[in-house]
Amino acid sequence: MKKLVIIISLIMFVACNSDDDKTEDPIFCTEEARAGLEVTVRDGIGGAFLTEGVTVVAQDNDYKETLENFTGANNFVGAFERAGTYIITISKNGYADKTSEPIIVGEDICHVITESLEVVLEKQ
Repeated sequence: MKKLVIIISLIMFVACNSDDDKTEDPIFCTEEARAGLEVTVRDGIGGAFLTEGVTVVAQDNDYKETLENFTGANNFVGAFERAGTYIITISKNGYADKTSEPIIVGEDICHVITESLEVVLEKQ
């Protein structure tokens, strides 16, 4: 009889310990702001990076932002923590303007997922 009680107790213990009671592991997000867009602009002839006098504008419907070039960097960044579908327009005096196809910036549970674009400008 003792064996029967032990077996029944064991069965009930296993049955009550289901996966439904488990909680998901916590997700830890960083507090940094991530750029949704990162654009590199190059010269069509020599391939040199162009930053001086370059304007990079990202537009998602009514939202419009001029991307920033930080001193010493070869790219332009913006749309910080903003998912969306962007059209990028790049302009510089002496070069033909360039407009991108739509670029979709997605996001995960913590941040946007940065989309990179390299654009080559041709002299006029």
